[in-house]
Amino acid sequence: MLDLAILTDWIAFAVRWLHVITAMAWIGSSFYFIALDLSLRKAPDLPPGAHGEEWQVHGGGFYQIRKFLVAPEAMPEHLTWFKWESYTTWLSGAALLALVYWAGAEMVLIDYDKVDLAAWQAVAISAGSLGIGWLIYDTLCKSPLGNRPTLLMLLLFGVLVAMAWGYDQVFTGRAALLHLGAFTATIMTANVFLIIMPNQRIIVADLKAGRAPDPKYGKIAKLRSTHNNYLTLPVVFLMLSNHYPMAFGTQNAWIIASLVFLMGVLIRHWFNTRHAGTGNPHWTWGATAVIFVAIIWLSALPAPRAAEASAALPDSLVPIVESTGFEEVTNIVLGRCSMCHAAEPAWPGLHWAPRGVHLDNEAAIARAARAIYLQAGVSHAMPPGNVSFMQPEEREAITRWYRGLEAGSAPGPLAALIPR
Repeated sequence: MLDLAILTDWIAFAVRWLHVITAMAWIGSSFYFIALDLSLRKAPDLPPGAHGEEWQVHGGGFYQIRKFLVAPEAMPEHLTWFKWESYTTWLSGAALLALVYWAGAEMVLIDYDKVDLAAWQAVAISAGSLGIGWLIYDTLCKSPLGNRPTLLMLLLFGVLVAMAWGYDQVFTGRAALLHLGAFTATIMTANVFLIIMPNQRIIVADLKAGRAPDPKYGKIAKLRSTHNNYLTLPVVFLMLSNHYPMAFGTQNAWIIASLVFLMGVLIRHWFNTRHAGTGNPHWTWGATAVIFVAIIWLSALPAPRAAEASAALPDSLVPIVESTGFEEVTNIVLGRCSMCHAAEPAWPGLHWAPRGVHLDNEAAIARAARAIYLQAGVSHAMPPGNVSFMQPEEREAITRWYRGLEAGSAPGPLAALIPR
């Protein structure tokens, strides 16, 4: 039976696939062009306006690449624009944000132990923060600080730390880290869409009109491109963090997220320096290792606030708890799932609830209704390897209960989207 839950889960899978593919293309092209830009060398036969050239070998052939610092004397007939990788990555990421965190706000976005928000309020904070972040960043870049890139980067780091803390005060740890990644990725894509591409179009228009392009547009685009380069690795870490509770399931999650930006900058600094041929700053790897050890230590500190799942029952979940079959499903979940999905897992060797999902009280089970249905009802993904010996009739009971919800036996917001 192909119901709404199954269909939307496959849609989310397809969107995630697209997101990963386009992110690979965007990150790959970004890293490539930064490395290319830094490795350009002077040559005696460079044409007027050319800054440098690079010879490369790949795929059985040789490439001679030349960069014009502002623009060539004439507009070439064929010009490739690198933009769709960035746009598609952000659009698919925004779709995932809506599918997973907005539609599933009661389970994966709102932390009722921190702030008791309605779903629409949490979604408004989520969406609004992304736009506000870009406005703050863009204002800083357009201020006189734009001519002092090091100081600008330090202030940007301060903004990111403040946002990490702010998200952690409102959202679940998992959502906080993911949103910090989305916040940063929004800045990166807006740089491409609102700054880099428009500036390049101005240069192209000047060339077509026979005017000499103003070098300031290239300088501005280069600054934003450099920021994107240094922000890439932390964004990848934050997007992966939702799979690892030791990163987000702690009261120190916002500090961990902040330190990740330092690691990303240090790693990129080593690569950029090597590509530029200006040195081998091996100290960056030592500093990165020290920061990573600090992150591991922070993740292991006691976090009683984050370790306890709220048992409070929001009004939106009352229809689910009162639905036909919920009591039977609760007993099944408590007997087959809660030994792992608890504040203090009883399963030997398990220190955190998988994916940070707790299923040890009625409120938690109600929030996870859709996840339980998809992973333990229509599929056998949970329990893994059926280690707790869930019986076929128990899976049938879960399926029958949730489909009753979808059929309308429980009005109002249904269960949250499956954690991904």
